[in-house]
Formats: sequence, C-alpha cells, structure tokens
Amino acid sequence: MSDESTNPAGGVGRRDALKVMAAAAVVPMLPDAAVAEPAPVSREPLPLLDEQQRPVKRKGPRGTPSDPVLQVAKADWPMKLSLRELTTLSALCDMIIPADAKSPSASAVGAPGYINEWASRPGGEASLVRVRGGLAWLDRESQARFGARFHLATNAQRTAICDDICYLPKAKPEHQFAAQFFDTIRDQTATAFYTTPAGWKDLGYIGNVALPTFAGPNAAVRKQIGVE
Repeated sequence: MSDESTNPAGGVGRRDALKVMAAAAVVPMLPDAAVAEPAPVSREPLPLLDEQQRPVKRKGPRGTPSDPVLQVAKADWPMKLSLRELTTLSALCDMIIPADAKSPSASAVGAPGYINEWASRPGGEASLVRVRGGLAWLDRESQARFGARFHLATNAQRTAICDDICYLPKAKPEHQFAAQFFDTIRDQTATAFYTTPAGWKDLGYIGNVALPTFAGPNAAVRKQIGVE
C-alpha cells in the first residue's frame, strides 16, 4: 500500500492536506501580526496618605439624627432655651401630663430638659424656632387674657388656652401656629415621660424583668387567633 502522505504524481498527499486545513482553521483565531501591540503606558505610583490627609475623628453628636447620643447620657451641644422659656415649658408639660396618685408630672421626670436638648440639637433650627415661638405665644396670650404669664395663671386659665390649641384641625386660623407648636410639645412630652421608669410604671410595662414562669395567652386569646 502506498504512503498516504505522498502523491506519486507530485500532488499534495491526504495527510498534508489535512494539516493545511487544520492550520487554516486556526489562522483566524491568531492575532494579526500586522497590528503592533500598543506600548505600555507608564503610570505614576499613587501618593501615600500622610497624617494630614487622614480623616479627622469626628467630634460632636453620635448615633442617629433622632437619637444622637444613644447610650451616652451627655449631649454634645449647648442647650439654647432660657430659664424663662423653660419655666413656661415646664408649666405646659405639666398641663399635658399632670401628676396624679399613680405617677409624677412630666416636669418632675425631666421632660423640659429632654425637649430643650431635642430643640437645641445640631440641625434642629426649625424645631427651636417652633418651640421658642410657641412659648412666647403662650406667655403673650396668657398675659392678654388673664394679666399673668402662662406659668402664673390658674389651672383653669391655662386649660382654657390649651383647649384652643390642643387639636389642630379645629383650631382657629389665628391659632394655627400655636396648635402646631402644641402638637410638637405633646409628642415630645409623651416621649420623654414614657421612656422613664415612672412612665413605664404608669403604663404597667414590666419589660426587662425576668419572669419565673410564663403561662402564655389565656384560652380566649388562643381561640381568637385560631390556635385552640
């Protein structure tokens, strides 16, 4: 049998033809020799960060905007309400949550101080304007109606003023700002009061106390939720 790699007539043998075909199939995948590779671009090394460029440790409020100091019982900003303003604020807080046989008043557990810190916080300029404007309005209104500042008026007189501003949808046009102010102070007073041990006791909250036993919900509740 003749060698398949040669052709007696001087042609290309089958083996050589297969090699040529295989080479032709590979050629399109090879890089174009005519295209010169781009010259490498020199890059300057990145500068090292010196001490002056390093981020400075931030001072001031920590935590979140709504709770800047978290568990640190210290504010990092000056309190801005004056003693006169705090006196009026204390009287208003006690109109919102007065003392009774079960619990102390809002001012007794520090609600005015909490509101002062909240209104004085960095970025809280709008809150401070509302609080200060509302406190000034209370004193002017009480002086005009009863001839005395708000904290010196009788309980009935203070109640009459609060009744005019305690519900924004029904407040008169001339009382709209004061009603917005009252809403703010009511919310902040409740937040301050009900996050203290006295407020927890008033609510009957017994959290953070280990229970020797836990009986679970009663039969009526289990039946209502479909587990019995």
